[in-house]
Amino acid sequence: MSSLMIVLNFQAGLGVLANMFLLVFYTFIILGHRPKPMDMMICHQTFIHIVLLITGTDDLFGDISESLNIDKDFQCKTNFYIARVMRGLSISITCLLSVFQAATISHITSLLAKFKYKLKRNMISAFLFIWSLNLLFNCYLIFYAGAFTNVSATNQMKVTKFCSLFPMNYIIRALILTTAICRDVFLVGLLLATSAYMVIILFRHKRQHKHLHSLSHLRASPEKRATQTILLLVVSFVVMYWVDFIISSTAVLLQMYDPVTLSVQRFVMNVYPTITPLIQISSDNRITNMLKHIQSMCHQIFKKR
Repeated sequence: MSSLMIVLNFQAGLGVLANMFLLVFYTFIILGHRPKPMDMMICHQTFIHIVLLITGTDDLFGDISESLNIDKDFQCKTNFYIARVMRGLSISITCLLSVFQAATISHITSLLAKFKYKLKRNMISAFLFIWSLNLLFNCYLIFYAGAFTNVSATNQMKVTKFCSLFPMNYIIRALILTTAICRDVFLVGLLLATSAYMVIILFRHKRQHKHLHSLSHLRASPEKRATQTILLLVVSFVVMYWVDFIISSTAVLLQMYDPVTLSVQRFVMNVYPTITPLIQISSDNRITNMLKHIQSMCHQIFKKR
């Protein structure tokens, strides 16, 4: 196994473990207490990132399909379709998180605040709508993705180690690309707009209280910490998204995916779902307090021995 594959597998393993921890924690929060909308969105996002990281492990799926005698064409269609759906869901839920947090810190009479209350009442409907859009949008992959055979003979473009995209009609390809670009530009633009709005709100809040020196004002409020966390996630996502977009666009224009490009793209795609749970774990006081409590209990147990 090459050093690059070791790095990719370590990255995916770390991301899956961190997301699993976060998923279990927020599942207990949702089942055991009155869940906050933010908790439900983070739990949803965490599940999406687990699936995204697992489907990105191309070698693992290839070995499993061979051991179980699963048809390679079916495996490629399923894996590639799920990975693309999860990618779309990741940007959609990140955008929803950003908009909701912007609404949380906005003035109670603003339009965003009204959107927040509507979203609280229709959270499940919003999730179903987002899932439906992404499932329908990526249906074309069922027909145009399949097992890789011979590029020179069939003019297919290899997009993973085992899978490829088949040639499609120019009009269909242009329609799919245009729709995908419009969707992503809209969502990324909304992410940037809500992030800029939150930065302005935080700057105004800091300027209003800069003359106060008491500990109560120096300490960050839960809303401020949550806003800073969302901003960090948004910046990370936007940077990784555009790097991924540039790599993908270049590969499509050149009609080729060499192994190095494929590995770099996979690494870039896995950065966001890997660092997201680590940021959320370190910024959620409930998790840090629980970990400190567990550490204190372990220290007492070992001290008695």
